[in-house]
Amino acid sequence: MDLRFSPAEEAFRRELVAWLSVEVPKVGPPPDKDDWDGRRKFDLAWQRRLFDGGFAGIDWPKDVGGRGASPVEQMIYLSESEKAHAPYVGVNFVGLLHAGPTIATLGTTEQKNRYLPEILMGNEVWCQGFSEPSAGSDLAALETKAIRDGDEYVVSGQKIWTSHAQVADLCELLVRTSKEGPKHKGITWLIMDMRSPGIEVRPLKTIGGSTEFSEVFLNEVRIPIENRVGKENEGWKVAMVTFSFERGTAFLSDLIRSRELLKSLVQLSSIPGKSGKAKWESDALRQQVGLLSGELDGLWSLTRRNISQASKDGVPGIGGSVFKLYYSELRQRISDLAIKVLGQRLMSYDGFGDPVATEHVEAYIYSISMTIAAGTSQVQRNIIAERILGLPKESL
Repeated sequence: MDLRFSPAEEAFRRELVAWLSVEVPKVGPPPDKDDWDGRRKFDLAWQRRLFDGGFAGIDWPKDVGGRGASPVEQMIYLSESEKAHAPYVGVNFVGLLHAGPTIATLGTTEQKNRYLPEILMGNEVWCQGFSEPSAGSDLAALETKAIRDGDEYVVSGQKIWTSHAQVADLCELLVRTSKEGPKHKGITWLIMDMRSPGIEVRPLKTIGGSTEFSEVFLNEVRIPIENRVGKENEGWKVAMVTFSFERGTAFLSDLIRSRELLKSLVQLSSIPGKSGKAKWESDALRQQVGLLSGELDGLWSLTRRNISQASKDGVPGIGGSVFKLYYSELRQRISDLAIKVLGQRLMSYDGFGDPVATEHVEAYIYSISMTIAAGTSQVQRNIIAERILGLPKESL
């Protein structure tokens, strides 16, 4: 593992910083969080700007419109974009961070040519149809069934926590194509057109007031065989590749954002209170900040390690589970610190009119989901125990 940037990587960083300094000021204010049509237009417009500037899909193959750069350059891109306060991927995140890399790794030539350029150009939005009401943490227990009918699968069932389904064009979908043998053996990974007959989308409202998630009901939806990624009944293997990206590099922006949140809390705690004394004068608080800062540095090094592995074989690997487990719990500890610093200002969605406090309120609410999203902490511990430490599987 090399933790230093090469001359070529440093040159790329300078090129990117110069481009961001020109383009980010041109971006107008983002739409309201509940204006989904507006958010789709805003996010796709930024994605198109990235594509035209040569910065879409930094580590994607050149033959599908990407830059063909290394995962290290992708990390540089995410880091500098966060520093420049560039728009986040938004509604594009499933296509750019999950489905796209999976298809780039395991898809057919036809699938790569059909879907990857559209994602990179900002023409199509994806959602993820994995979790179900009775199959969240135990994803292999999913029951949405797909019956083969000639050159099509006929799919019926229900998905939940489907991000951005209300504005999505396509869905990465896990279905059950066989009930024989172990439950994870009969799963297939499909690409579903969200405009197909038989699909009903019902938005869900989260604790933070967002409606980014939806329930999706499927009633005999027909999906062509050519929309299958990998072999029939081997979708679990494909899903593991999806998860490796989701847990390996997809949280990079969140990690960078966490550093900014911690820095903000240090600044807020340095402001004298009504007593004239700043909370930063507390030795205990400074020690807690130091520990959290050190843990973030450790996760940054772990991310560099995962990216070094991805540079060799294109997949981040199971080290992503170590990162996801530790980071999700660390993010909650940062929110615990925010409670100490902000006090009652964290009790209102709008931070009682304080925009900085509002930012931490949103971060606090988001952190609650971190130990559940992208695989619960319990699932991550099992993966680490069995696949990294070589311990026996958990008895049922």
